Formats: sequence, structure tokens, C-alpha cells
Amino acid sequence: MGLLEGKVGVVTGGAQGIGLEIARAFVADGARVVLADINAEAGARAVEELGGQDVARFVGCDVRDLGQVEAMLDAAEEAFGPVDVMVNNAGMTRDSTMRKMSEQDFDDVIAVHLRGAWNGTRAAADRMRDREMGSIINISSISGKVGMLGQTNYSAAKAGIVGLTKAACKELGFKNVRVNAVQPGYIRTAMTEAMPEHVKEQKRSEIPMGRPGEASEVASVVVFLASDMASYMSGTVLEVAGGRHI
Repeated sequence: MGLLEGKVGVVTGGAQGIGLEIARAFVADGARVVLADINAEAGARAVEELGGQDVARFVGCDVRDLGQVEAMLDAAEEAFGPVDVMVNNAGMTRDSTMRKMSEQDFDDVIAVHLRGAWNGTRAAADRMRDREMGSIINISSISGKVGMLGQTNYSAAKAGIVGLTKAACKELGFKNVRVNAVQPGYIRTAMTEAMPEHVKEQKRSEIPMGRPGEASEVASVVVFLASDMASYMSGTVLEVAGGRHI
């Protein structure tokens, strides 16, 4: 049996990238999973890639809208039953120096990452409290720990997710609902692979392990936090960064 055998998981931003890799790991460990995303085309492809409607469903959802998040969770429950694991992963970037960053670029990134994680945590927690069980995992970033040049919006949002996680842990622990965060570092994705080689080399030089991480290595940590192996872990922030920025 897999670590998540019989469980139902939701992954926001699950149609591609790290979110899809998390969903893939969930299915491999026995869960059924709902991919919540705004990209319907990518979502449909992801469902087929994961094994079809028996194990995965796509639900269109803009995480900035609490009503849409609630409706998505209703759809997840209708498809597979009560949600055991909520992964708030949806994100975007609008990188620019603070001097050049528009207010809209700041607001959009904060809304998707921080408000989106709050919406997902709040909506999932309301249902998990009633069952007195559940695991919520918020995807932060090493940028939220150290701050990155050109990312005042992203770094602020990712740091905020850490505060949200710790506060929610204190509110929900008595109902046996766990809330944890993961902070990926430099992970090999389509976006990072497109960076100039000198930028990638500079990032690698900061990592004691000397290489970027793989999306699957982030996903395995999320599986652990979702599983009963982490049954006494809540309010933690796990870095998946190869020792970078310790």
C-alpha cells in the first residue's frame, strides 16, 4: 500500500510544473487527486497523463476567489469524497525591481500566492475540522526566507505564507488538522531551464549539493507531510533547497 492509499488530495496550480509533479506523486502513492487550475487545456492533459478520471479530475478555479475555491472543494467531494489533503501551490511571478514594479504587479502576486493560500487553507480547514483530521500543505519558497532581488512582491507573499501556516497551525491543532509549509529552492523546471546559463551557474554555486533540485524531490516531501508518517508535525517549514541559504 502507498503512503496515501485511499486518501483524497487537492492541488491548486496542479495542471503543470511542481503542482503536477505533486499530483503525480500522490497518485503513485495511492491517492485520488483533484487538479485546481485556471488552465483548462493543461488540466485536461494532466488528467490523462495521471491515469484518467478514475484517479484524477480537473476543476477550473481562480484561487483569488474564495467562492471558486469553495465550489472546487464541493466538486472534489462529489467526485471522490471528503478531502484529506489540501496543497496550496498556485502561483505566478511578475519580477521587477521595486522602483519599476507596478502596483498591479505587486497586488496580483500577493493575491494569487498569499490570498490564494489563505482561501485554500480557510476553505479546507472548515471541512477538515468537522472530521477532526486533515493535512494542509502550503508551498512557500526559499525567496520567502531570504528575499530575492527583483521579487519584493514574490518574496513578501512567500514569507507571508510561512506566517499564515504557523498561525493556522495554532488555530487548528486541537481539531487534529495539521498545517505545514514547504520552501523549495532552485528547482529544475521549464521556467528555470530557460534562464541564461550564467544565471544558472551562479545559483548552482550557492548550493552545497552543487545542483538544482528536481520537482519530484519537492513532491516527495509533500507526500511525507500529507501522510500519517508526519502525524505529529504541524507548523513546520521544510526547506527543499540542497542546503542553499542555510
